[in-house]
Amino acid sequence: MKKFAIILVGLLLLLAGCSSQSSGGSDDKTVKVATTSAEAPTWELVKKLASEKDIDIEIVKFDDYVQPNLALDTEEVDLNAFQTVVYFDQFKEDRNLELAAIGTTNIWPMGLYSKKVESIDDIKDGDQIIIPKDPTNLGRALLLLQKAGLITLKEGFTGAGGVENIESNPKNLDIVPVDAGQTARGLDDAAASVINCDMAINAGLNPTNDPIFREDASNKAYVNIIAAHEKNKDNKTFQEIVDIYHSKEVTDFIQSHFKGAAVPVIEPISYLDDYKQN
Repeated sequence: MKKFAIILVGLLLLLAGCSSQSSGGSDDKTVKVATTSAEAPTWELVKKLASEKDIDIEIVKFDDYVQPNLALDTEEVDLNAFQTVVYFDQFKEDRNLELAAIGTTNIWPMGLYSKKVESIDDIKDGDQIIIPKDPTNLGRALLLLQKAGLITLKEGFTGAGGVENIESNPKNLDIVPVDAGQTARGLDDAAASVINCDMAINAGLNPTNDPIFREDASNKAYVNIIAAHEKNKDNKTFQEIVDIYHSKEVTDFIQSHFKGAAVPVIEPISYLDDYKQN
């Protein structure tokens, strides 16, 4: 009887040990990735490739630039992939969030779109131009308008700040900041609108062919990143997902599917360390 009791206890301990090994650890759970509708097709492919490595990804879609970081901070999701590094750094500083960039994805060139005019030269005195109002994209939009020759910004402007940084506005343009999600809708009324690439895609626009002016893809500050909670930045499964994103199969898909609207950036996250000097 005593022998039987010892064997029974041993079996219970063995079962308990097996249970604790299978239930814990990030490697055994579904990895929830927050992204936008525009980037979801790429993540569907990443999900498929990850499943071949026994990594289960659940895609959680957001179409704003606030909730994905808040959800990451509260660990409702494990990763997010939707934002530029400069926006990410500013957002986490403003809200005191413990988040970390762990991988590069793409750069999505911002464009100036119009239903009223066919070129920059057709924009008239007093015309209304709509731009996104969130801090990072507002500065980026102003730099785009300056590059288009429509305005001149104060010397030393690096993208931080708003319309008060406009030094000269020769055509007296009415520059109106709105929520990024409203910029495409503004095309019905304004002469032109500066629209983020993913918002343009959501509105049925072609970010390669439709803009009357488009930024180039050379600025590191606007490279998009994959982010994790700070405590998970070295998670091996998350790093494996970054590697999958950088695979040739995913790169080829991005180039084919987005036709130049998204430009893959296959670099380690350290590539962005000096983006403020770029």
